[in-house]
Amino acid sequence: METQLPPLTPGTLYLVATPIGNLEDMTLRGLRTLRECDVIAAEDTRRTGQLLKHFGISKPMISYFQFNEAKRSEEILQRLARGEKVALVTDAGTPGISDPGERVVQAARSGGFRVEAVPGPCALVAALTASGLPTDEFHFIGFLPHKSGQRRKQLEAVKDFAGTLVLYESPYRIEKLLNELNEIFGERQVVLARELTKKFEEFLTGTPVQLLEVLKKRALKGEFVVLIGQNVEIGAGK
Repeated sequence: METQLPPLTPGTLYLVATPIGNLEDMTLRGLRTLRECDVIAAEDTRRTGQLLKHFGISKPMISYFQFNEAKRSEEILQRLARGEKVALVTDAGTPGISDPGERVVQAARSGGFRVEAVPGPCALVAALTASGLPTDEFHFIGFLPHKSGQRRKQLEAVKDFAGTLVLYESPYRIEKLLNELNEIFGERQVVLARELTKKFEEFLTGTPVQLLEVLKKRALKGEFVVLIGQNVEIGAGK
């Protein structure tokens, strides 16, 4: 007997996670939400258009990214007030996790509208669970500031945290980051996760100095998830 799935709720903002690499990671619920919503708010309508085309979905889209968040949030709230079902997606992964989404979620909740997560791929979770580092306690930092002084200040602020530290970094600043980690964190174990869920997925493990030696011999593309192991002395004192 076929289970009757509940229809989408009018006036609801749906946060739909999209693949971070492998298209097979798109969930059935995510696909149904994109098919049944009234409009899709996308970080990049061209990129989302390719995803929709792959799955045979045709829906109107509006752009929603860092520099038009305020204006688009107002429009999305107006659509919710009319009873529309709005799906929010980013280029890859879960909306609001180092991607646009936080502002419109806060606005929607403040306006009394329903917000529903449609969970799925997330680079943070994928990298952490497969890294081999402790998962019982972790701290997610996201992307560090670009300016050296601000980066160092943030890294110094978290170096004594218990648990695994997780952050995102671009391939253009990964060597800079490893040098900073070497100066601030010393011999702590670091894991670099790249190309997650793709054909050339890779986890590189070592001290910052060891990883710098590895990177000198290779040209690496794509964003990194960087995981920093706990200070052994802190762990022993827990």
